[in-house]
Amino acid sequence: MGVPAFFRWLSRKYPSIIVNCVEEKAKECNGVKVPIDTSKPNPNEVEFDNLYLDMNGIIHPCTHPEDKPAPKNEDEMMVAIFEYIDRIFNIDRRDCPDAKSDPSSLAPRAKMNQQRSRRFRASKEGMEAAEEKQKIRQEILAKGGFLPPEEVKERFDSNCITPGTEFMDNLAKCLRYYIADRLNSDPGWKNLTVILSDASAPGEGEHKIMDYIRRQRAQPNHDPNTHHCLCGADADLIMLGLATHEPNFTIIREEFKPNKPKPCALCNQMGHEVKDCQGLPREKQGKHDQFADTLPISEQEFIFIRLCVLREYLERELTMASLPFTFDFERSVDDWVFMCFFVGNDFLPHLPSLEIREGAIDRLVNIYKNVVHKTGGYLTESGFVNLQRVQMIMLAVGEVEDSIFKKRKDDDDNFKRRQKEKRKRLKRDQPSFIPGGQFSPQALGNRSSPQAICNPRQAAFEMRMHDRQNPTTSASPNTSLTPDGSPSLGGGIKRKSEDSDSEPEPEDNIRLWETGWKQRYYKNKFDVDASDEKFRRKVVQSYVEGLCWVLRYYYQGCASWNWYYPFHYAPFASDFEGIADMPSDFEKGSKPFKPLEQLMGVFPAASGNFLPPTWRKLMTDPESSIIDFYPEDFAIDLNGKKYAWQGVALLPFVDERRLRAALEEVYPDLTPEESRRNSLGGDVLFVGKHHPLCDFIVEQYKTKNTEAVDIPPELCHGIQGRLTLNDNAVLPDQVVQSPVPMLRDLTQNSAVSISFKDPQFAEDFIFKAIVLPGAKKPAPVLKPGDWEKTNNDGRPWRPQLGFNRDRKPVHLDQSAFRTLGHTMPRDRGMPGMYPNAMPLGAYGSPYARPLMGSQQQIPKLLSNLRPQESWRGPTPLFQQTPQRTAGAAPLLAWNRMLQSPNQFQPAQYQGLGPMGYPQRPEDRMDRGRQV
Repeated sequence: MGVPAFFRWLSRKYPSIIVNCVEEKAKECNGVKVPIDTSKPNPNEVEFDNLYLDMNGIIHPCTHPEDKPAPKNEDEMMVAIFEYIDRIFNIDRRDCPDAKSDPSSLAPRAKMNQQRSRRFRASKEGMEAAEEKQKIRQEILAKGGFLPPEEVKERFDSNCITPGTEFMDNLAKCLRYYIADRLNSDPGWKNLTVILSDASAPGEGEHKIMDYIRRQRAQPNHDPNTHHCLCGADADLIMLGLATHEPNFTIIREEFKPNKPKPCALCNQMGHEVKDCQGLPREKQGKHDQFADTLPISEQEFIFIRLCVLREYLERELTMASLPFTFDFERSVDDWVFMCFFVGNDFLPHLPSLEIREGAIDRLVNIYKNVVHKTGGYLTESGFVNLQRVQMIMLAVGEVEDSIFKKRKDDDDNFKRRQKEKRKRLKRDQPSFIPGGQFSPQALGNRSSPQAICNPRQAAFEMRMHDRQNPTTSASPNTSLTPDGSPSLGGGIKRKSEDSDSEPEPEDNIRLWETGWKQRYYKNKFDVDASDEKFRRKVVQSYVEGLCWVLRYYYQGCASWNWYYPFHYAPFASDFEGIADMPSDFEKGSKPFKPLEQLMGVFPAASGNFLPPTWRKLMTDPESSIIDFYPEDFAIDLNGKKYAWQGVALLPFVDERRLRAALEEVYPDLTPEESRRNSLGGDVLFVGKHHPLCDFIVEQYKTKNTEAVDIPPELCHGIQGRLTLNDNAVLPDQVVQSPVPMLRDLTQNSAVSISFKDPQFAEDFIFKAIVLPGAKKPAPVLKPGDWEKTNNDGRPWRPQLGFNRDRKPVHLDQSAFRTLGHTMPRDRGMPGMYPNAMPLGAYGSPYARPLMGSQQQIPKLLSNLRPQESWRGPTPLFQQTPQRTAGAAPLLAWNRMLQSPNQFQPAQYQGLGPMGYPQRPEDRMDRGRQV
């Protein structure tokens, strides 16, 4: 899940780490989509060696998307996942010798507590939302409002995206089919080594990826200049990438766009939420209502996060002079990662005094730089914590805790005062009349489709007459007018909204800004007195163990599958006294839960349908010995926050011994299929017939060698590990059956699969957190800090756009400036940086003078010189489709973008997609276009 608000803070403080992805779009021929040739050079002008997919960030947006219609069934979900992976591979190609896919997997006990909280909360919120929706529906209908018939549709329970369910088992089968299909047919996959680690393999997806990288780095023939690319949406992937100390590490993720418009769940109209629905009739969408079912869909874009640039930023920020010990940038990066744990992660609650939104990380770094001179060394080393030095940092934070709480209160009061003044100002400045229908004001980008114009003169007359006849009457934006100019109430009655000034504030019994805050905190949160030193030390010890466990998890792997933090709240920084002598060792030999056991530990009773019947009964039977693990309702402590999703779900912790004892009685009831789903699995390696390793694997099956064999690294791009025969292998010349009915079987298969296991090390082996010998430091991207002083000495520097340092900039010569001045009159200038530039679209106008020679680069240059998007590179030439207009020069991509009325129209599909995939009706290319 990651750290809330961490990525937002990071991208704002270090903006140059972000680069927009350039994606080549598929073309259509006679209504059929032509697959993209992924064997061509990468349009982003960068070559990645290894691509890793954290499937958890792919499965969720494909199964229950927020910005487009959801798939109708599980088969469509699988096809959506395939298409998503195709897009990622299209962006990250070429030269990826290794691709590793890790669906949501079995997690350590420390993570299961967070998963349990999320799933219980999702179930509770889903039920409450359904009840609220039904209540509002009845109120609107009772008042004469209009609502479309209620659609009977089974709600997709996202809790099924958990290891052990039939959905995840089917997903694993579909991914095996997908990999085999691409190895057989896609030229870009020709030499790929694909490793699939499905949900049955223990470990979280991102941490299985990190474990793979650590173990490959420890091999003698590993290339230290390997360029890694990890696809995932969690913010903690950034810290995991830094923890590898690989010089070339990039993360690709969806670009987050807040406040996307969504249709009302009651009336399916845009512009309001369920709680604000008035039951008004749907307005006509277009002259013939052809846009009635069109949603404002825009295809999700992707961004790159360049960790090499983040390392540049951190090197500037963390470099310290006059240290009593040798400065080591790699060790300071490890300390920075460790300090980020205090503001929250998937395993520990954040300290009460440290909030990312309040600049907690900057405060920690400043304290660290002031105190590190006294510590005598760094806080961490290869995943192990020096508690004596950490104690000095935390006590320094504890000294300013009181001032932090008081400032938080002052900032909150000032914000509320500004909001109250804003509401009064808006209420005072509200216009007396707001037109409805075709002339109603719309927020930019919120109008889903063009509005049909019906008798504009009559509507304008009605608007003028309204003010004359009803000077004191105001109408809401959704109020329609009758022919006589009066507001129409026939469509429904507006529900009264609560006055925001009278909304009750959540009660805060702690009052951290007042004297005695520590006493009140421990009394309310832990039900003990702050004077109970023994209990406070127990809480602090558990938290310190958690810090050591998390850091070990990031750098060495899972130290214990059974450890977890047994409290809902964190201690104060001022309580970290005497922690130097606290033990930080963990039991060895622990094992993870089996898949169905994990489901019993994280699922609420409402999701019991994913479990075997007798196991499900343990969740609902009043006589069950573990019925207390599954409360029907539970409290959510806002803990000083405003929204419920920010609060703490007060759920009972699962007692592992009681759970296992109860499950022993129902284990005999498992069917063979359920027993198979409940077993632990491993990784599977796939290659195509052109791969050098293919013949070696086929020979293992021919000889029926049951012993594990080492991979010859010279045949597999330097990858090392051990191979064993797989019972359900994909073999050449054998049919690969499609698990999705709408997709064809692979009757001419040439791919092969085999079980794969990473290189093994002794249990006490320590992976060194260092930059490997021979690694080349990437060329600097950031502007040198002393460049202003030395630029007169002939030291060249220019901004780097994207990944390519050698991209040649385009300059305007004198003839180009004369062309701009001659073509466009100066009295018709455009606002902005170039007032003498041509009007938008003039380059494609039949009246524009054709551009010759270097002048054709003018539009391209203008797109490069936008200061607010200086990191966004130009569109590669091979992506620009030739297009000519009568009497004008060829249209460049820049002109087509400016001329297009639907420049954010998604790349949608019709007919058959890649590999003959039938496409969904709602993905047709002609949706939302005028005909």
